[in-house]
Amino acid sequence: MTDLQASLIAIGIAIVVGVISYNKWQEYKTRKTVERAFSNDQHDVLMHGEHAPAQERRVEPGFAEQAGHAEPPGHPEHLPPEAGAGPLLDDVPAPPAPEPTAMQETVLHAPRLDLPVDQLIDCTIALGLESPLRGDRVLPVTHTLRHVGNKPVHFIGLADDGHWEALAHGRTYTMLQAGIQLASRTSALNEIEYSEFVSRLRQVADELGAECDVPDMTRIVSIARGLHQFVAEYGAQLSVNVQSNRAPWQISTLLAALTRQGFELRPDGRLIMPDGDGGTLFSISTNAGGGDETTSRLTLLLDVALVAAARDGYGAMISCARSLATRLDGTVVDDSSQPLTDDTLAEIATQVQAFYGDMENSEIPAGSTRALRLFA
Repeated sequence: MTDLQASLIAIGIAIVVGVISYNKWQEYKTRKTVERAFSNDQHDVLMHGEHAPAQERRVEPGFAEQAGHAEPPGHPEHLPPEAGAGPLLDDVPAPPAPEPTAMQETVLHAPRLDLPVDQLIDCTIALGLESPLRGDRVLPVTHTLRHVGNKPVHFIGLADDGHWEALAHGRTYTMLQAGIQLASRTSALNEIEYSEFVSRLRQVADELGAECDVPDMTRIVSIARGLHQFVAEYGAQLSVNVQSNRAPWQISTLLAALTRQGFELRPDGRLIMPDGDGGTLFSISTNAGGGDETTSRLTLLLDVALVAAARDGYGAMISCARSLATRLDGTVVDDSSQPLTDDTLAEIATQVQAFYGDMENSEIPAGSTRALRLFA
């Protein structure tokens, strides 16, 4: 081995050791910062449940016990233990929480209404900029991080007028905040997704000359699982059926009748009843295969969490089912083909109202932006 080779090897080792040491120092610094920031900034309303979430389900016509009577997500019995917490010692006073830094204080008091980053349903991470940046500089960089897996990622900025807003061209920002959605109907944010998010976010921060505060993975994943459990419990879909009293209906004739009733055929093939504002009140299925020419059963389906209580999606669906039964000579029945009486339907309506109340108390009202993001 020549002196040159030995020198190059020594230099390489020194560089590797230096990089590792720098990374360890950065991790230590951000961990200490985040421990302070996350002592209070995540809303406890969703920190519940340690069990694997149930599968999404459709129920007819009523709610399963866990959907109709589940405790609101903020109930103390559902709060997950802190990561790494030891035995509870009643005689040991808790140490006072450290005061947040200036950057964390700004983030904690940032408004969240009508913004694409929401601390209740997103894992939010602050990006402190070394100097103010124009939206034209920021947007191309943040657009490289839009999704991790099936979880959407959004950014907001603290404008020079002191207000948080969605990033826009022509504006100047002194601080940024990134948010990745913690859960959806399909899954909760997991360790792999979180690690990828943090890695890619650090690349964004490096390109923008920003400092990135990274929360503890164990805590974030625990919160995500609790939120996913809430989504599973409140994601029930409510259905009623209209059964033909005589011969099956011709599909072609039936589709014309449904169109006159107000249903719209969407590009994905679904028949929906619009709410008048571009949304959906409920949908209907003919239960027919691609080659079927007739059907003897229609199924109306309400995704309760996606329809605001004020729209009375359940009442509209039942009214429509009764109208179709009258026009098509059918009977409103449950999934077991048992007729649904007025008393039964009224009892279900009461359960629906209780369902709406539970969601309202959980700060995720049915039909709200939060609900649409979580249950879509």
